[in-house]
Amino acid sequence: MTLLEYMTEQDVKLKRAKYLNADQSQLWEQAFAEGNRAYRDAQLSDDERVRWKFQRYIKTYIAAVQGMDRQIGRLLDFLDQRGLTDNTLIVYTSDQGFFLGENGWFDKRWMDEVSSRVPLLMQWKGKIDPGSMSSGLVQNIDYAPTILDAAGVEAGSPMHGVSLLPLVTGQTANWERDLYYHFYENPGFHGVARHYGVRTERYKLVYYYLNDEWELFDLEEDPTDQVNLYGKAGYEGVVKDLKLRLAALRSHYQVPEEDPPVPWYYGPVVRLLEWWFN
Repeated sequence: MTLLEYMTEQDVKLKRAKYLNADQSQLWEQAFAEGNRAYRDAQLSDDERVRWKFQRYIKTYIAAVQGMDRQIGRLLDFLDQRGLTDNTLIVYTSDQGFFLGENGWFDKRWMDEVSSRVPLLMQWKGKIDPGSMSSGLVQNIDYAPTILDAAGVEAGSPMHGVSLLPLVTGQTANWERDLYYHFYENPGFHGVARHYGVRTERYKLVYYYLNDEWELFDLEEDPTDQVNLYGKAGYEGVVKDLKLRLAALRSHYQVPEEDPPVPWYYGPVVRLLEWWFN
């Protein structure tokens, strides 16, 4: 997962993607060819290569964010021009967080705060106060029930999430929630260890179940998951409580004791993707 070893040439635009058309390839060459020649001629050390990769990646990342911001602006302008803004719930979010150099890492899928926290902005004139904020714990499984609730449609069953409208419209002041996380796609393209865990307002307990290893973080004192407190004196009660909460969540979400089997074709597909993207 490190910037030095894991980040591919395509990730940092040293190699052009195979799926670009002629016009896109020309734009790619204009943007990156000169810098790539300078990089290959420089014969950099490992430390210098890490710094170069980070600078190249973060600048193209920010440029992509700027482009996305322009397109969101176009969409919001369209709603204004058509008189639809007052009757539209706007939700801006993401599917996951992402490491952008923190701890020297890159990518996602871990339960770490950096890769599990996502943006969530909502606008609904007359329903959500502009500039209001909430620290309530929510998940992406809540989006569908929220949209159905806004449309006046009762959510069907089973549906794991809950509507966020009472939270974001100020109808409820007491929003107590534990979050469950689970990743099991290993072996796979990214090689992240299988793990699941529970996150409360203050603590996070993570279990790497194939390795039988635990992590405990105090997010009030350690918001970036740097110090593993599992097994440390004084945290026995916290661990016991979190394991009960974790078991309750797994029961609530009906999590199978065994992960789904890896399909026979998964290995060939992973190798094909590695060839395609590299």
